Amino acid sequence: MSQPLIEVNHLKKHFNVGNGQTLKAVDDVSFTIAKGETLGMVGESGCGKSTVGRTMLRLYEPTAGEMIFEGQDIYQLKPGKMKELRRDIQMIFQDPYASLNPRMTVSDIIGEALDIHHLAKNKKERKARIEELLDLVGLNPDHATRYPHEFSGGQRQRIGIARALAVNPKFIICDEPISALDVSIQAQVVNLLMELQKKFGLTYLFIAHDLAMVKHISDRVAVMYLGKMVELADSEELYSNPLHPYTKALMSAIPVPDPTAQREKIVLSGDLPSPINPPSGCPFRTRCPLATEKCANEVPSFREVRPGHYTACHYAE
Repeated sequence: MSQPLIEVNHLKKHFNVGNGQTLKAVDDVSFTIAKGETLGMVGESGCGKSTVGRTMLRLYEPTAGEMIFEGQDIYQLKPGKMKELRRDIQMIFQDPYASLNPRMTVSDIIGEALDIHHLAKNKKERKARIEELLDLVGLNPDHATRYPHEFSGGQRQRIGIARALAVNPKFIICDEPISALDVSIQAQVVNLLMELQKKFGLTYLFIAHDLAMVKHISDRVAVMYLGKMVELADSEELYSNPLHPYTKALMSAIPVPDPTAQREKIVLSGDLPSPINPPSGCPFRTRCPLATEKCANEVPSFREVRPGHYTACHYAE
């Protein structure tokens, strides 16, 4: 395999929450993403998915670890160099209502990136580029003079995608880009992202709750639980053959279109532990049907159980 575009090594992001307590939002996560690949990232709310994305982009400064992009660790870059690099790494945010400035027109929202990075020689070129971007995401050029409140959620998310594309990025972090949208619109936005990926050779980290949608768009899928990665495999392999008990429970919750299909649904006992005070040993042991004393005493190593299939469970075999 060629050199990966993205390499995340032992990434940690801890927040000080007062009273001497530390919230371990992301705790020692490592993965790679190849050029042109989509890595899906799933897990329940509060497992650290979005924090991984934001820390990769340095919207949060990391507590420890490396984020290597095209051979350089971006956590070592000075602010000037970091600004240059932001052209290559962009983000599509979860909430299309909160991520667009309500006082700016669509033209200004998309054009702001062109201005910051000096990507348009004059006003005519700037206007033409904005109209081209709107066309790319399925909006009309005359939408440029309108304000965000005049659009639906799906249209706003398209504006967010156009803004991310404005600087010709190589890598886009999609932070739950469809979770705030109507189900009927979600597929349109995902298909648009896939078309853009083919057209421009983009690389994605696609963070989501919707397991069926993640399977549809991703080449590989990573499963997060309580700030740690518990499984990573090719999309088809993970969905047909999950090894970690948590992944098995997640997969059993995917709705099946056939009402006559007999399928065992795995219901987890107990609540998600607090990331401020996680369990000893394996983070999943308090809800795991396989848990033994070994799980309480030893943290399972994240290892390759089958070719390309990694998991962190003592009993994966």
